[in-house]
Amino acid sequence: MKRLLPSTSVRLALIVMGFFLAAFVLIGAGVYVAVNTLLMHDTRELVRSDAVTLVDIYREGGRAALLGELQDRIHDADSDPDAVYALADGQGGDLLGQLPDARKPGPRGRWVEFSELAPEPGQTLRVLAYMQTLRSGEILLTGQRLQAQDELLSVMQQAALMTLLIATALGALVGWLISHWVARRLRSLEATVARVGSGELALRAPLDHSGDAFDQVAQRFNAMLDRIEELLDGVRHATDHIAHDLRTPLTRLRNRLEDLHQHESDAAARLRLERALAETDQLLQSFGALLRLARIEAQPLDDSARPQPLRALVDDVVELYAPIAAERGIRIDTRLEDVAVRGDRDQLFQLVVNLLDNALKYAPAHSTVTITLAQAAEGVCLQLADLGPGIPESERTRVFDRFQRLEAHRGSPGVGLGLSLVQAIVRHHGGRVELHDNAPGLRVRVMLPLPG
Repeated sequence: MKRLLPSTSVRLALIVMGFFLAAFVLIGAGVYVAVNTLLMHDTRELVRSDAVTLVDIYREGGRAALLGELQDRIHDADSDPDAVYALADGQGGDLLGQLPDARKPGPRGRWVEFSELAPEPGQTLRVLAYMQTLRSGEILLTGQRLQAQDELLSVMQQAALMTLLIATALGALVGWLISHWVARRLRSLEATVARVGSGELALRAPLDHSGDAFDQVAQRFNAMLDRIEELLDGVRHATDHIAHDLRTPLTRLRNRLEDLHQHESDAAARLRLERALAETDQLLQSFGALLRLARIEAQPLDDSARPQPLRALVDDVVELYAPIAAERGIRIDTRLEDVAVRGDRDQLFQLVVNLLDNALKYAPAHSTVTITLAQAAEGVCLQLADLGPGIPESERTRVFDRFQRLEAHRGSPGVGLGLSLVQAIVRHHGGRVELHDNAPGLRVRVMLPLPG
């Protein structure tokens, strides 16, 4: 199943933004609860103090003094407009105002919270009040409207919502910046890997000497490249020395065999010498192919390489192999467009030669080998198709290995370096090579980048 968020950078940005918003919500909720608790505590203390004062007035002057004090507070313009008072007799009859709850408070009183209609239509006000029973059985309610607290909390909610939107934008920005920074660090490493893979073995990942995880990974990567380059140099030098040391005695051996062949009069001996010469030539050819393959794999493509017209190059290869194809009655069908590829002409020529040589070698007599060359969306596409036995799908990756030959083809001439050299040349030019079923036969598809 395909992931909805395949990009690690996107997931990292969302995680950072999520933690950012979660922290903001937790802090905002904590501040809201703390402010609400503090306001309610102050309101309770105000109501409790007011209730104690009224009880003292009742003890000193009785019901009449209490009613007078309550009337003065209710009708006095200078009194607290948010204060709420009510007084009822022992049977629940209202003496002043109206109690919100007919239940009698206990001996220690009780806190109640209720709503009353506001002056504005359709609105209500919360009231926090304390109900207590006086000595004579009357019930006194002392309360405070929570309009100012509710307005403050409403302003806080609106401010929190606005701040949440800003925090969301900031969280997204911070997440994007972090993911962009991570992606930039990874892209620099990825670009180095890509260029090293294309043959620039001397290239190293840039370091910022910060000592962070990315810098440590880059250091480890550079150390690995140093070790790989050291090992490759050792293998290359050993291969060169072996090839040079063996080519010289093999060349001498071939010259002696050639000399013996020219001076030998016995037909059977001459036949044996001819076979020995063929074996020697094949060994020399193998050493030459190995050295060329090593040079191609070790050297990156020259930045100053010019675009090479592939159509003319393919025409030259077809003209070169036309007599060989005619001997077996094989027709070479070409469908070529005028396209160019930046690179080494000799290597590109060798690429087409190896592919056409393989196609003619395994194509049945009186069949057709098709060569197509066209420009596609991905680059330049070169395809060679034959009607031979083909290659099983399970073997198509293995045939690119050096000296690797299929069992069915071991009786044919060759040492198994043709497709290895093809793959090395294609990779050297930044392309890729694929093997497909031609039903019947094999279709080789080579994709090369357009000249930039």
